[in-house]
Amino acid sequence: MIGIFKKILLRVSNIKANRLGKTLRAEFARIRLEFEEHLQAINENTNEISANYEYICEIESKLERLGERVDQLQMFLESGYNFPGPKRSHFDVKKLNRREQEVFLVIYTLEDEKGSVTYADIAERLGISEQLAGNYVTCLIEKGIPIMKRYTGSRPHLRLDPEFKTLQIKENVLQLSLAEFGF
Repeated sequence: MIGIFKKILLRVSNIKANRLGKTLRAEFARIRLEFEEHLQAINENTNEISANYEYICEIESKLERLGERVDQLQMFLESGYNFPGPKRSHFDVKKLNRREQEVFLVIYTLEDEKGSVTYADIAERLGISEQLAGNYVTCLIEKGIPIMKRYTGSRPHLRLDPEFKTLQIKENVLQLSLAEFGF
């Protein structure tokens, strides 16, 4: 009698296990299908992001060329036809701390050598991280130093406003000594 009950109990548990297995397989198949749909959506979004990035790079390149042409036209008009460019007679600059002065001087001196300066250039010259160099540049801009940024790809290239640089040469607006900083 006990043997018969054991066989019946085993059959019932095998039937429940088979049902459970089928249910699990169906759920896993449904989950796999959802994952494949999500993967397809991610791939489509990635392709769209890549295409948009290419368009943005192309637009940045065109804007940079346009800016250069405008600069050339302005220089041509100022030199040949005495056409006055936009003049800023006064720069409201707040006092810089020592490290900000160093960052300013790196931009000031490297710009003459390289034409434009990157955060990597500043970081390398001062032995700091690029992120910290970017933070110092932001501080300089907030304190009134007219730094112009042009992006090539995703990297900013920095230049000082030419009028401010000339004023700094003539009047030492920031009251800096190149010798004091080893430049």
